[in-house]
Amino acid sequence: MVTDEIKGGAFVRQPNRFTDPLTAEAGRYRLLVSLACPWAHRTLIVRRLLGLEDAISVGVVDPIRDERGWRFPQADPVTGATYLSELYLASDPSFTGRYTVPCVWDTQDRRLTTNDFPNITLEFETTLAPLHAEGAPDLYPAALRPEIDEINDLVYRTLNNGVYRAGFATEQYVYEEAARGVFATLDVLEERLATRRYLLGDAVTEADVRLYPTLARFDAAYHGHFKCNLRRLVDYPNLWGYARDLYAIPAFGETTDFDHIKRHYYGTHPHVNPTGIVPIGPLTDWTEPHDRA
Repeated sequence: MVTDEIKGGAFVRQPNRFTDPLTAEAGRYRLLVSLACPWAHRTLIVRRLLGLEDAISVGVVDPIRDERGWRFPQADPVTGATYLSELYLASDPSFTGRYTVPCVWDTQDRRLTTNDFPNITLEFETTLAPLHAEGAPDLYPAALRPEIDEINDLVYRTLNNGVYRAGFATEQYVYEEAARGVFATLDVLEERLATRRYLLGDAVTEADVRLYPTLARFDAAYHGHFKCNLRRLVDYPNLWGYARDLYAIPAFGETTDFDHIKRHYYGTHPHVNPTGIVPIGPLTDWTEPHDRA
């Protein structure tokens, strides 16, 4: 469980165990995800945007995770696993960490190829380019990669992972440092989005894919459950409009499951929410006009 990753009152995310590269072979890989997990969410968005649905199959775990880890609602028809742990241990019998999503199962070699969440979408965008649908967007254009990488680094450290550092902190000063970093970054992004539709201009890129899952979970989970409550997403005019703009794109909106998100966060962190009660709110309309165009 995540409590094993608390060091000196701070949450320290475990390293990724499997980091082998993918190959551009349609049908070889199965992407294993939770609809609640932001890291997994972005792999689903990119898979859809690039038209990789037929090339990479998907298995979805139940949003409620217990001491045995992620569980499939029924035995996964491709891997045969009931628990994600079975695939981790089949790939490395000595593995003792958390069994994380997203991860990619190699149906040919019958082992996990990667659970390296920062790089899975990049591989989808580059290594798997021969499998992209005709007319698929270039989410990681070469000319913009330095700027995309710079934004991604900031967003990951202070926002994507920052909400976890705030929510899992067991010391006041650790929590406050992380929470203030979350809102300092949101303030920077709010200003940036005042003059451009997406983070890098008029086209969606990998940077938007990495930011959106955190925004989608912010008011539903992070504001209350993780105590990131200085402001809500809806209190930021540009960010809230931007988030709704992305939500209107099927690859973003149709992979966003607020039921899974809320049930997972509030129901599987007993050290944060001992009662396991899932709140009924917030009441927000993600389909209202965004006026970003």
